[in-house]
Amino acid sequence: MNHNPSIQGYNTLRLQEYGWNEEWEKKAADATANDQQQAKALAPARIIAQFSHVYRVMTSEGDRLGTVAGRYQYEASGKGDYPAVGDWVMAELAPGDERVVIHALLPRKSAVSRKVAGSQQEEQVIGANIDFILLVNALNQDFNLRRIERYLTAAMGSGAQPVIVLTKADLCPDSEAMAAQTRAFIPSSVPVVVVSAARGEGREQLTPYLGQGMTVAVAGSSGAGKSTLLNWLSEADRMRVQDIREDDAKGRHTTTHRELFPIAGGALLMDTPGMRELQLWHADEGHEEAFSDITALAANCRFRDCRHEREEGCAVLAALDTGELDRRRYNNYVKTGKEIAHQARKERIDQRSKERRSGSAGKPRPAAKRSHGWDED
Repeated sequence: MNHNPSIQGYNTLRLQEYGWNEEWEKKAADATANDQQQAKALAPARIIAQFSHVYRVMTSEGDRLGTVAGRYQYEASGKGDYPAVGDWVMAELAPGDERVVIHALLPRKSAVSRKVAGSQQEEQVIGANIDFILLVNALNQDFNLRRIERYLTAAMGSGAQPVIVLTKADLCPDSEAMAAQTRAFIPSSVPVVVVSAARGEGREQLTPYLGQGMTVAVAGSSGAGKSTLLNWLSEADRMRVQDIREDDAKGRHTTTHRELFPIAGGALLMDTPGMRELQLWHADEGHEEAFSDITALAANCRFRDCRHEREEGCAVLAALDTGELDRRRYNNYVKTGKEIAHQARKERIDQRSKERRSGSAGKPRPAAKRSHGWDED
């Protein structure tokens, strides 16, 4: 890649610190290939923080605040179409203006999504264009294999490589035994790393995931040690850390917004607010990958449409009887599978309802009267 690449005269050297490369340069060129006027007016930028409907973006001219254009809002079909932290966008940079207007979203190479909280059937993108996602779980009373499996299900189908990070090893009498227990419950393709920020142990195990230009997201429930891990990796007090009650491992949310920032060595770290409620979104592929051992067993069932409940010749139930498959893991597999199926059915019903209200699926929408934003849940 050219040491100092540019698009239509915009110097993108600054953007290289935020992951800009030839792949994104091509996507940006493709996005404006059919509109020369737009190509001259727009420049690439990356979303580095999100506050409700206002964004902080890194442009070739530096850090700016940004909002989406009115036409963008009109054409967006839901929250999932809006920019998220980590997204690359094409934006209008007015000379001397502290704000930019976002006109287009470049195609994502990965996206970690969930269903928005509540009954609404809509996608919320937690982070985009992530290379590695560190799924953090503390080795204290809050350690929970079921939660790890759930986060893994959400991460496996995202396009990002998940890494299980077990924190607070200093609070665990036998952290390696806990790590071995975790490895036994997850696919062999998912690394498990044990660290203690308090003792400064295990950082070298994370080095392979913190290379130049790599975008690394950190996710986990409140009190898991995400902010401490981010501060430790970035060698700076970037995230406010709030003490938790170690006797019951309970804590409050420390991070209130998503943010992307570079660290020494060239990687970019992304923090996400603690999520006690992680409602799965389009996680069919992730479900199969997160429970790949059960998926492999299911391939030997007598019936192709076996539900692994009472069917004769079910290889999954046979593995339960022999002890090859852990009952708790099977129960979590069934529970998350039903949740995903239920969410898919509700989404289809919601889509049909929208089509009936609009008159027909292909009927053009009326012109937008005004732009609007929303707060995150």
